[in-house]
Amino acid sequence: MMVVDLLSSGSTGTAISHTVETIAEFVVTAKDVLVKKDSFNELGAYMERIKPVLEELKKGKVSDSESFNKAIETMNKEIKDAKVLAEECSKKSKVYLLMNCRSIAKKIEDHTKQLSWALSLLPLATTGLSSGIVEDIEKLCDSMQTSGFKEALDEEAILDKIDSGIRENNVDRSHANKMLLLIAEAVGIRNERSTIKLELEEFKSEIEKARDRKELAEAMQMDQIIALLERADAASSPREKELRYFAKRQSLGSQILEPLQSFYCPITQDVMVDPVEISSGQTFERSAIEKWFAEGNKLCPLTLIPLDTSVLRPNKMLKRSIQEWKDRNTMITIATLKEKILSGNDDEVLHDLQIVQNLCEEKEQHREWVILEGYILTLIQTLSRNRDIRRHSLSILGMLAKDSEEAKVKISTADGAIESIVRSLGRNTVERKLAVALLLELSKYDLALEHIGKVQGCILLLVTMSSGDDNQAARDATELLENLSYSDQNVIQMTKVNYFKHLLQRLSTGPEDVKMIMAKTLAEMELNDHNRESLFDGGVLVPLLDMFLHNDLKVKTVAIKALKNLSNSKKNGQEMIRQGAARPLLNLLFNQSIYTASLWEDLTTIIMQLAASTISQDSQTPVLLLDSDDDVFNLFNLVNVTEPVVQQNIIQTFYALCQTPSASCIRTKLKEYPAVPKLVQLCENENQNLRASAVKLFSCLVENCDEAIIEESVNQRCINTLLRIIKSSSDDEEKLSAMGIICYLPETDQITRWLLDAGALEIIKSCVQDGKDRDHQRRTLVENAIGALCRFTVPKNLEWQKSAAETGIITVLVQLLENGTTLTKQRVAQCLAQFSRSSFVLSRPIPKRKGLWCFSARADIGCMVHGGICSVKSSFCLLEANAVGPLTRTLEEPDPGVCEASLDALLTLIEGERLQHGSKVLADANAIPLIIKYLGSHSPGLLEKSLNALERIFRLVEFKQKYGASAQMPLVDLTQRGNGSVRSMSARILAQLNVLHDQSSYF
Repeated sequence: MMVVDLLSSGSTGTAISHTVETIAEFVVTAKDVLVKKDSFNELGAYMERIKPVLEELKKGKVSDSESFNKAIETMNKEIKDAKVLAEECSKKSKVYLLMNCRSIAKKIEDHTKQLSWALSLLPLATTGLSSGIVEDIEKLCDSMQTSGFKEALDEEAILDKIDSGIRENNVDRSHANKMLLLIAEAVGIRNERSTIKLELEEFKSEIEKARDRKELAEAMQMDQIIALLERADAASSPREKELRYFAKRQSLGSQILEPLQSFYCPITQDVMVDPVEISSGQTFERSAIEKWFAEGNKLCPLTLIPLDTSVLRPNKMLKRSIQEWKDRNTMITIATLKEKILSGNDDEVLHDLQIVQNLCEEKEQHREWVILEGYILTLIQTLSRNRDIRRHSLSILGMLAKDSEEAKVKISTADGAIESIVRSLGRNTVERKLAVALLLELSKYDLALEHIGKVQGCILLLVTMSSGDDNQAARDATELLENLSYSDQNVIQMTKVNYFKHLLQRLSTGPEDVKMIMAKTLAEMELNDHNRESLFDGGVLVPLLDMFLHNDLKVKTVAIKALKNLSNSKKNGQEMIRQGAARPLLNLLFNQSIYTASLWEDLTTIIMQLAASTISQDSQTPVLLLDSDDDVFNLFNLVNVTEPVVQQNIIQTFYALCQTPSASCIRTKLKEYPAVPKLVQLCENENQNLRASAVKLFSCLVENCDEAIIEESVNQRCINTLLRIIKSSSDDEEKLSAMGIICYLPETDQITRWLLDAGALEIIKSCVQDGKDRDHQRRTLVENAIGALCRFTVPKNLEWQKSAAETGIITVLVQLLENGTTLTKQRVAQCLAQFSRSSFVLSRPIPKRKGLWCFSARADIGCMVHGGICSVKSSFCLLEANAVGPLTRTLEEPDPGVCEASLDALLTLIEGERLQHGSKVLADANAIPLIIKYLGSHSPGLLEKSLNALERIFRLVEFKQKYGASAQMPLVDLTQRGNGSVRSMSARILAQLNVLHDQSSYF
């Protein structure tokens, strides 16, 4: 065999140096990417761990060889391609990159796995490197092979909503506005029209470039996304919208039209809202005719013709005509009222404002017309009139500003508008409430923030309102102060009134009654994480802990409520644990010297929030909420408290801890407690929230739990409860967890029989069908459902297999091979393999033709593989289920688990006597070249299965001649680098192909 020089860059040492340099370039480039920063950094970290190995090899420890050169060449290519990807992700439109984040994540994952494959090709055993280093490299390869780079949850949510909007043809402007806001937050751009419009223009430019590159499918998909987003305010200028509006309005005339006679319902004599046509051909208001039928009438109210009362056809054309008439009159009404409001007396103005307010409350489109008609300046002028007029004007302005950046801009930039609104903060309760709500809405427009804060007395008035009696106004004032605090100028104004400093100072040094007031304020304020953390940085924890340790129960209670409010932040929660706040809280719980249910709830809520703060910690030294076995046992023991909220908080605490760095230890201790029997009991609790929490925690413990514990705790009643939850719960996460429990229950005959008796198969099928092509949570439900199905497909029990097949699940499984997740495809293939192993014995023999064959009916044509009469439901035949093609396509999946499971299923077709016909089926499906491709796989399972399959297939001369040549080189490579059994099997197949002699030393 001739060795080819695969490196074009010269010597091995030069090639390695070039690879090391390219790694350094990639790491620098990856720092500037606009999306998937964590994923690029992770890939960079893998590359950095490869560098020392390459440096050692460059010292001359390895001579040139084909495999060595191939490895270095592959590394060079993958690192260069990854660098190009990083460069693209640092230059292209942020919106374009977000829309493509799924494919970007896939490319990063592919580069990582290809690098791992190249690294594994290096002949490390002959390099002289220490065994420890070689072992570390092998672990690195494994880590890179199993790494997964998926889009973040917020990215996934946005893409799902985009897909949903396109499918449903959602034309709602507010929906498009919300989508643009989510996109702006996700890609880190300012929520301003000019900025977003610029990003959309860059997005369109990238689409045109894709079209120029002939990437038409991508361009078409992106065009659909643009069409959806262009419905938002930021996508077109106010001038463009204004021109379209007035062109339409001027074509309508100026007179209000009376409704046509056909618009009236013959029963109610009112203009119809939802007209429907009945079997007599007459049209009525839906609610009216339904009432007519409900009263027992069977004749048409107009023609007295007997009716089919089940026929109610929406009269879409009439409904559209009525809506057009209403819109026309509304548009004219809005246009004519503006001048009357400017010139009328107070009573007339008040009457007209009430009409406008009602129209604005009725429909979003009406609010847009009011804005386009220039009402904003008119309404601002009315803020100098009497109290009732001001109240209506503020209310209308608040509605216009909501979800409309254009209205926010117009109000904020109108002369004297902000000042007039701020003056209303000091007036009567209703007006003050409307004014602060309007200012809060305006504060979402960045340029308004500075203006609001600069108005003299504004922040002082807001501070006063934030602690007032009106809860809604207080909340709005607090949130407005929070928004204002993000502006440096406003912070200066807030500092002048010493709001937070005053609060903290009085909390620390004031008399007891003042401390109580300050702590109560902290307990009741609606804070965002920024403010919570600012208060912590200001030293709020120490005085609150002093109050918590106070003997007076009222003082202790208020301190706990304040801590509950402040601990609802990841940073604060971790800081509380570091500063030792958790210990006195836990001690108070464990001593059970608590006098009120409210205090129990507040304390356990704090503990739950502290636990949640320890999830996904960034610190190198993670904080631990429970630092001893006694803490775990004592805290879980509190589940026996009868207050459902307390029980729920404790269970949610452990559910959070089961997702932290200490999760493994927590799960072990809970299994030792044992917690499972208690959780099984709570799965039947009438309190839905408590039940859901118990189910979710149970799902964390059931996998790898001692089978004896599960069998002792789970009975038929528990199975029925779990299936009922899956069938009827409104909590998707609870349904997911319940199915997860069933998925991992021990595969004993008793449990399987209980599941069958409870109708589990139909429920599993329903979950699979409902969950396809849905959100991430629903797709995970499908994964668990298929995992639960596996127990029914084992060949050892044909009755179970038949019960499963009778539901029609096999057809659904085949569909999931095309659109399921990676784990779903793997589990589906496992189920199909198990079904297929029973097909040969279930295939029905073909009846012999009786009498003279020339006069008898034609015999049935048997299955090509199984020889008898097959069907999907009776013999589970893969051919009848049209599963061979989808299974073959999944052989090209990147995940080795999916490939191995699919290969297992396909190889059931060539077992025993089925070799000849089964091989023909595999050949027709182009599966054999893919099996040969696995000879280069790094998955031991795939390699072994492909060798065994080829050894059988190549017994047949036809297939040996057709595919033998393409398998020779990979087989030769395996005889050189493979282990004993792989090497021997490869040599045996080469002997079949007449490449090696039967007496070769490779055997």
